[in-house]
Parts: sequence; structure tokens; C-alpha cells
Amino acid sequence: MNFRRAVAVDHRAVAAHGRSLSPSLRGKKTQPNDRMAPPKTRQNWTKKMASRACLAAAVAAGSSRGASAFGGNFRSGAAAGGRALSSLNSGSALAASSRFVAPAAGASPSAAFGRGGIGMASAARASAIDSVRLRMSSTEVGPVETTASGSAAASPRRVKTVNAEVSEELVSVKGWVRTVRKQKTLAFVEVNDGSSMSGIQCVLPFDKVDEETLKEIDKLTTGCSVDATGQIVKSQGGKQSVELSATSLRIVGTCPPESYPLAKKRHSLEYLRTIAHLRPRTNTLAAVSRVRSTLAGSIHAFFQKEGFRYVQTPLITASDCEGAGEMFRVTTLDVDDVASLPRAKDEDGKELPGVDYGEDFFGKAAFLTVSGQLGGETHACALGDVYTFGPTFRAENSQTARHLAEFWMVEPEMAFADLTSAMDNAEAMLKSVVGVALKECDEDLTFFAKFFDKGLKERLEKLANKPFVRVSYRDAIKYLQEEIAKDPSKWQFPEVEFGTDLATEHERWLAETKFESAVFVYNYPKSIKAFYMRDNDEDGGETVNAMDLLVPGVGELVGGSQREERLDVLVEKMKELDLDVDDYWWYLDLRRFGSVPHAGYGLGFERLVTYVCGIENIRDAIAFPRYPGNAEF
Repeated sequence: MNFRRAVAVDHRAVAAHGRSLSPSLRGKKTQPNDRMAPPKTRQNWTKKMASRACLAAAVAAGSSRGASAFGGNFRSGAAAGGRALSSLNSGSALAASSRFVAPAAGASPSAAFGRGGIGMASAARASAIDSVRLRMSSTEVGPVETTASGSAAASPRRVKTVNAEVSEELVSVKGWVRTVRKQKTLAFVEVNDGSSMSGIQCVLPFDKVDEETLKEIDKLTTGCSVDATGQIVKSQGGKQSVELSATSLRIVGTCPPESYPLAKKRHSLEYLRTIAHLRPRTNTLAAVSRVRSTLAGSIHAFFQKEGFRYVQTPLITASDCEGAGEMFRVTTLDVDDVASLPRAKDEDGKELPGVDYGEDFFGKAAFLTVSGQLGGETHACALGDVYTFGPTFRAENSQTARHLAEFWMVEPEMAFADLTSAMDNAEAMLKSVVGVALKECDEDLTFFAKFFDKGLKERLEKLANKPFVRVSYRDAIKYLQEEIAKDPSKWQFPEVEFGTDLATEHERWLAETKFESAVFVYNYPKSIKAFYMRDNDEDGGETVNAMDLLVPGVGELVGGSQREERLDVLVEKMKELDLDVDDYWWYLDLRRFGSVPHAGYGLGFERLVTYVCGIENIRDAIAFPRYPGNAEF
């Protein structure tokens, strides 16, 4: 819409430029509206002043006293605005500065403008600017809808499809086209904005849309982005409850169909990983993203409600939390120029194998963290109950569907707590977040149940409502030995004894077949667990106070322990594992100064996502998976 149709301004409020400025504003230099100024400069200035006057007029019209403001001597409407523009184009200027005061009822138009540009008459009119939503530059007024009286109307409110409800309000739906069906008299356009699985169907009757929309319909392709305007009405079809009865549609971004890699067909998850930047537009990955977001939010909500403090631990560390040595090194040394690398030397100055990382950025060897636990313990021993939730890294050369090189961990730490406290908290947390997902992600979970895991919802309901089983590691080994003895050929790893690190097939049998429930296995052998786990006194230190939570469909989901709070015992264990005690001086200080029993656990967030969504490969549970041989995008 051009300026003439925007907002009416009384043409008598425009006077010759020679009378428009006070002497104080003229100064000695040539003003933009001065007759000495170039024609181009004067034209730009007059348009700018007109734009501001239009805004002021619209504000006055929209305020509670707008009717009186335009009453009497004011001529409102497009005709007056046109005459005002004509007056401006003929070389006249606004008889005021950039500010406007709406006159009282019956007052003369000149009362609206002051020689010095006195401001808005009231705060109410000033706040009305926000509702008018005029889009203007310094030279023109942008598109503005007008009512019959000539006052400005607000732009349609944007509605996300997940919140679409029947209403007489004119609204805007913005998203990406999934499908287009054109018939003789109307077109059906399915638009998805990512807020829901189904999106919304836009119905465009050819006899009720403008000419520009008819042209846009011919250009529509799968994948292009659009802005559709209309009313949300009850759908006449059976596939959706509501639809958009559209009166206009504009293409925001085109999408060439001949090169768009997401044709309307089912793609394998393996293929979609090669176009990870586009795969969130598919039903599967969009649903995973929504469920993942809900799970993350509900995890934070649970811990905040329980009084835990959120702590952000560093990603760069000099400590190996797990003691396994599978860490990514962080360095600024020029590894491309091997000859330039500083060499490690002994006390006599003789070169040793390896690099002297004392010359590196941090003055020592540094790595990407495998866990935020050690840092979390420091705050638990001061704040009581804390949790971390962030990315962690492990340089494990694994190509399985269960492992990633970069993954997120949820790691609560609780002071004055034991292993039972950790298990109780983990059970309560999982029941809470899964319950939230069942309630808020029903449409997405229904999709996963249809295409990936038909028993998904039933399994999730059982986890949310059934108490978790708790069994010692020794008993779990006994149950496995009894089952494997029936037919060892059915098992990939039939050799199971005390000290065996349970494989996924063992974990899933316990959860899915033996107990048909989530299962805590606790008191693991010391030899297969981390150095910081507390030794059990009752069996001479043969086991540690550790636990794993096994769930159907996944296996291990949570791992935790009571931490070793005894300084002498912890130092001895570190020496046994050849860990440099000096590197952990700060961690040992927690045992030197006011040590307390404390416990915690770690939840692999991507494993939780795969469990709740019923998908098999963990690479589809994160936006951009990192694994051996792949760091694309």
C-alpha cells in the first residue's frame, strides 16, 4: 500500500517550508527544507516529515480520544492524506517538527503542531505507537492496513500450528510447505512450522484471494517457506480438526524442486545423517527434536523443584574423571610442524619421548572432559545438592549404535547422601520426566509407536508408574548364569562370572525378560569401576558402592555411586591406577577439609532420548552426531 493510502493527515497541517521552522532551528547552515538546498534533499526531508506526521495521526486516531482529535476542523481519510502528499510534493513542508500533539475536541488543527515540536499530549497516545505497528523508513511509509475511517490496523497475529484454535480473528501462519494440491477452484497447502507433527492445512479458494496470491500459488513447491493469512476454522476434512481459511499467501523463500534433497517419500535414517542440516524438516527428526527439548526442560524443572542448584562445569580439563585415558587432547601447539614441537626433557636436560606440554597454552596437558562429576562434587560439598547438564566427550573408537564421541550428561551430586539416596533420586527423576513426555508429546510418541516401536507407550507408562527393581550384582550374575546354561548358543557373550562387565545383551535380558521392569544393579566389583567410587566395607573392599540402572529396550541408562570420602583410601586407589595425585590436589582437598559422605549419578541424555522415542541408533538422538570418522556440519 502506498503513502496516499496509509493514514490521513489534514492537509491544512502542512504549510510552506518558509513558515515551518523556528529561527533556532534554521541556524546558519542550509537546512534540508531550505530553498537553497538541492531538490533531492528537500524531497527526502519532506517525505520524512510526512511519515512522522502519519504516525502521529494514526496514534491520535487509535487513542481513546482519537475521534475528537480528528473531529471539528480535521478532515480524516485517504483523501486528506492524498492532498497532504500533493502539498508536500509541490514543495511545501510540515508546519512542525517531528513530534505531534493531538488537539482537544473542537480545537483548531494548528493546535496539533507547535513551533518547537512539543511532544505527545499524553502517555496514552505515546503508548499507542506499539499497537499501530507502522513500518517506515526515513523516506516512506511501509504497508499499513486501514479501517473504513482511515485509522491504522495492526498486522495479523502469528499463530503456531500447535496452538491453532477456531477463531474469527485474522491470523498469520508461517512455515514450510510439505504438500501442494491444486484443483479447479481452490488449492490445499500443507504448512508445517515445526511446532507440531501435523502442521496445518491452508485452504485457498481462488475467488477469495487476491491476484498476488494466485500468482504465488503457481510458484509453490515442497520445501519453500510461506506466510499465509486467514482465519482458523473447523476443518471439513477428517484428517485434521482445524484448518486455515486463507485469504492471502506470500512465498518467503523459494525451494527449487529439482535440487531439494527431501522429496516427498520416506528416507532412511542413514541417508538423513548425510544431510543433517536438513533432516529436522522430516517428521522423524522433528519429533525427536521436540521430545528432546521437552525432556531437557523437564529435567531442569525436576531438579529445580527438588532444590538442586544448576552448576556449569568446565569442558576443558586436566583431569581424567573415568581414569580410562579415552580423552580428546586440546592444544595450540603446531602439530603440523612436528620439528617445532617442544620436547620433554629430564632433570639433566636430556630429551625424552613425548611433547613438553608445559609450553602449551594452559601450561600442561589439557583435554575435553568426559564428565562434569568432579567439578560437581566441589559445589555439592558447599551448596548441598547440585546438578550439571552439558556436553561431554570420549575418544572411544566405537561404531556401535549406543556410543557417541560427543554427548550430553545429566550429573546430580548430593552431599550427606549414600547410594540409596542416589537410586531414590534417579528413580524419581526418570518417572517425572517420562511422565511429562507422555503428557506433552503425545502426538510425537504416537508417531514413534506407529513407525518404530509399537509397544512404546505401554513401556513408558510402566516405567512412570511401576517401582524399579533393585538387585545386587552377585544375584544378577547368578540369574544370568542360570539362563545362559539353558542354551549358551543363543548368547554372544556366554561367559559370565563375578568380575564380568555386563554386555548390552545381559543388561537387556535382566530388564526385559527377567524382571520386565527398570532394574537397579548395585555393588559392582571394584575392578571394573572408577577410582572415585566408595569401597564396600562388608566384603573387604571387593565391591564398590556403585549402581547401574538398566531399562528395557536400551540397557544401561544411568550409572552412579557413593563417592569415596576417605582421603587415605582414595589416595591409595589413585596410586593403584597410576593416576598422578598432584593432578587431583583440588579434588583431594574436598576430603581434607570438611569431608562428607556424598553420592551422585550420570544420565546419558541421548540414551534417554532414544529410550523415550523408541529409536535404535543414538546418532539420531542428537542434532549433529560425532563419532569415529565423522565430524561433518
